[in-house]
Amino acid sequence: MSSLEATETRQPVASEWSGGRAPFGVSTYKFGMWLFLMADAMTFGGLLAGYGMARLASATWPRATEIFGIELVGLMTLVLIASSGAMALAVDGAKQGDRTRLIRFLTLTVLGGATFLGLQAYEWSRFTAGGAGLASNPWGVPLFSGSFFVITGFHGLHVLSGVIYLTVALLMARRGGLTAGGTEIAGLYWHFVDLVWVAIFTLFYLI
Repeated sequence: MSSLEATETRQPVASEWSGGRAPFGVSTYKFGMWLFLMADAMTFGGLLAGYGMARLASATWPRATEIFGIELVGLMTLVLIASSGAMALAVDGAKQGDRTRLIRFLTLTVLGGATFLGLQAYEWSRFTAGGAGLASNPWGVPLFSGSFFVITGFHGLHVLSGVIYLTVALLMARRGGLTAGGTEIAGLYWHFVDLVWVAIFTLFYLI
């Protein structure tokens, strides 16, 4: 057999992009989560940009710190950040194969998310009790309360979804069916929710 014939009959060498392998070694599920989070980030970015434009176009704008109380909002932020730290420890526990540590910190993450939702419900009840609605409020700037309900409500829906997601993950972990990769993917979502809240806290409550 000539060298040319040998070259023609040689099987092609599989490459990283020849199919059957994930680009950059990232699993399909993790890649899908990243795509979802990027799309969700653009949605939140659009909401916050719209809020910023409405605020700049308004002649007056109420001070959120005087209406809501920075102590309550600060506590909500602290709880969510602490839950994000617990999630990081849960991921580390899963990677180390420490099931007890995984369950412990995943439980704390779920409790932190539930506590945040409870505090947010209290904040909403106080706001509505003061006469604020989606299209009106005592401060004469309807977009203020409208922005509050839409932005914090949309984020709260993400927190609720995350609590449900992590509760299911916790049940799987107790049965030994939660992998380190699955824990890491859940952690990506929860850290994203935490990061978005920091942006909301800064732009809506502080500035």
